Amino acid sequence: MKSYATLSSAALFGLEAWPVNVEVDIGAGLPAFTIVGLPDKAVEESRERVRSAIRNSGFIFPNKRITVNLAPADIKKEGPAYDLAIALGVLIADGQMPSPEIDDVLILGELALDGAVRPISGVLPIALCAQNWEYSQMYVPDKNGQEGALVGNMKIFGISSLRQVVDFVSGKVDIVAELAQIPDASANPAEFDFAEVRGQENAKRALEIAAAGHHNILMSGPPGSGKTMLSHALAGILPPLGKEEILEVTQIYSVAGQLKQGEHLIRRRPFRHPHHTTSPVALVGGGTFPKPGEISLSHKGVLFLDELPEFPRSVLEALRQPLEDKVISVSRAQGSVVFPADFILVASRNPCPCGYFGDPRKECVCSAHQIEKYNKRISGPLLDRIDLHVEVPRLPYSEMTAKQKGEPSAAVRERVIKARRIQEKRFSGEKTNSQMKNKEVEQFCQTNKQGDALLGKAVNSLNLSGRGYIKVLKLARTIADLDNSLHITVGHIAEALQYRPKR
Repeated sequence: MKSYATLSSAALFGLEAWPVNVEVDIGAGLPAFTIVGLPDKAVEESRERVRSAIRNSGFIFPNKRITVNLAPADIKKEGPAYDLAIALGVLIADGQMPSPEIDDVLILGELALDGAVRPISGVLPIALCAQNWEYSQMYVPDKNGQEGALVGNMKIFGISSLRQVVDFVSGKVDIVAELAQIPDASANPAEFDFAEVRGQENAKRALEIAAAGHHNILMSGPPGSGKTMLSHALAGILPPLGKEEILEVTQIYSVAGQLKQGEHLIRRRPFRHPHHTTSPVALVGGGTFPKPGEISLSHKGVLFLDELPEFPRSVLEALRQPLEDKVISVSRAQGSVVFPADFILVASRNPCPCGYFGDPRKECVCSAHQIEKYNKRISGPLLDRIDLHVEVPRLPYSEMTAKQKGEPSAAVRERVIKARRIQEKRFSGEKTNSQMKNKEVEQFCQTNKQGDALLGKAVNSLNLSGRGYIKVLKLARTIADLDNSLHITVGHIAEALQYRPKR
């Protein structure tokens, strides 16, 4: 009688997956259940889950020497996703179920003690890789079925229990493959509307420019002036996610284990709001088995850092590289993982520790030394990477109590979408003005003599660096796109210059 079985599963490292062969051998000797192949603690503990699941599903757990090898043995394995494949391997090797032809099937799932199959993280990126490995089917937990079906070119079978999958493989029951369902993201309303924000028209205009050109923005003002609400409203004026973007963002959330129960894909642009006590690893990503951090969870959306100077210096400096490269690389002894990080940074800050420096109504109690120390918490290089710097002053009573609402987000979003379409046509793809290289800036951001003269004065008066000068041109290009103007005028440059920090 055959006492050996091999099934297919997969291991995740970042957003990449590797095929894993689950080999099960049952031989003579003292009863034992051993798992080899660089398993972590969760994989080792699968012995107890598999043992109980087999018994509670109406099968007999063999009282023999069982060896499970997860090959290749030089890749570390983590998590409970191998439970289902191990349990099936034990039953096949022990002859309790027929040896089926499932060489082209990839199996994933965590087992409960009663034999139920629980959902796992990372099904979508594994399914995308499995498609390239030429697997034709996948058995996944039923709650992950819709997530796996997003791939589209494989049969994804949602499994609810060990007994069900045994009966399905044996031909006793039938399971219908999951059908991919990708709803239209444009039908997903925003959580916050610009119409709910009283006043602050200058800040709203700056956020519209930021959304149109994918520019980073820093808002400064006293407590309660509306900075947080404005930041939340920015996500609502961004263009809806495209189908490829939906899959891209969903992959990240799947790997991070942050897909909500009953939610198999991300339809709304992410808005991440980490606390100022966040560690560099939580922001950038990492760990023994690297997971995406807040930077990557903000991909294609907004990363909001409230009270920017309160974040540790190490956290803020970790932002510099992804703001430029739009990716974050995490290096480990096992290898390097690259996570996407194409987000809009929205930051807010008070003008001083007490928050009221320069306020016309409330007196600031901070000393000059305290204010200087507070401002130095944000480095010059980081500030130079932020395109728009906006003052958000305290609202007067007349604006706070105004009955007439402002322009709704839907109207602003239409202008943003039109500006993005201009950029797509200009760059022949999904690229924005903020991502222009220097050669593209020279080609698409040409100015007339008046504009050159204004820029020359601004370089001296505002102490613009080379990066700052380029950012002004990119901003001016976005403002011109919002005006549906082919050429950058002196007015566009003047408006762009007002968003540079006064230092």
